[in-house]
Amino acid sequence: MHIDTLKMFCDVVRLRSFSRAAEVNGVLQATASLTIQRLEKHLGAPLIDRTRRPWKLTREGRLFYDGCRKLLDAYFALESEVRGKPVAADCVVRVAAIYSVNLRDMSRSVQRFHQLRPQARVELEYLHPSRVCERVLNDEVDLGILSFPEGRQGLAVVAWRDEPMVVVCPPSHRLARERAVSVQRLNGEPFVGFDAGLVIRKKIDAFLREAGVEVKIALTFDNVEAVKRAVEAGSGLAILPRPTIEHELQAGTLTGIPFAGLRFVRPLGIVYRRGRRLYPNAEAFLHLLQNGAAGSPAAAKA
Repeated sequence: MHIDTLKMFCDVVRLRSFSRAAEVNGVLQATASLTIQRLEKHLGAPLIDRTRRPWKLTREGRLFYDGCRKLLDAYFALESEVRGKPVAADCVVRVAAIYSVNLRDMSRSVQRFHQLRPQARVELEYLHPSRVCERVLNDEVDLGILSFPEGRQGLAVVAWRDEPMVVVCPPSHRLARERAVSVQRLNGEPFVGFDAGLVIRKKIDAFLREAGVEVKIALTFDNVEAVKRAVEAGSGLAILPRPTIEHELQAGTLTGIPFAGLRFVRPLGIVYRRGRRLYPNAEAFLHLLQNGAAGSPAAAKA
């Protein structure tokens, strides 16, 4: 059994695509399909249920995949240590983040990482929170960035930072001139919120409920950008993490007012699949995020 065969199988599963796995491994799609068929014949068990669209792993396939990932992780880590440099499997760090992560901060971190490790690159995509979790758990990405990350089953969580939540309104609103606002001032106000299924919506609802405040939900959305546009249009107030409105604050289209006498924050965390050993470059990027884009080369090479 060749390492290349095991890697091909894991790439097919991780990328959810025979064609993408073939591209990553520099072969034709037909070769990737034939490789998996030969592997199934060798094992005497189907690994992929091709009768479904999209296809799914069989029970044997999931068992074999989990074992192969551990084996390949150990092998590539050993090869990297012996060679004294990253191997191909470690050259791409795949990261999935929620839409509302500060784009400027992430871009700065990616640029800094490339300066420190020019042989590696970061592939960054922005997704709905549930898709971030799904891609991490399916090993489709190395790292995920989530808000309120605690309690996510199957994920190991590294605390990243806390972002202060503020009341967001247009500059013309009567609260816009306040230096700080009591949460009770929001009672009865039209409100632009997040969809009910999102964790951030549940946290905001709990915060308001604990303060005895009831707002009038005018609109709900599944992302920060839509909430901001609705507030700019005068549809109501919102509660958002302050870093997500930096551009609007500079442009003067929105105002962010801190809460008076209360601490309400959105914790951000970096997650990866529990029990999985990160490749050196993925671990280095995680350390860089923790230490900031201006982190030292030594920190990034840890």
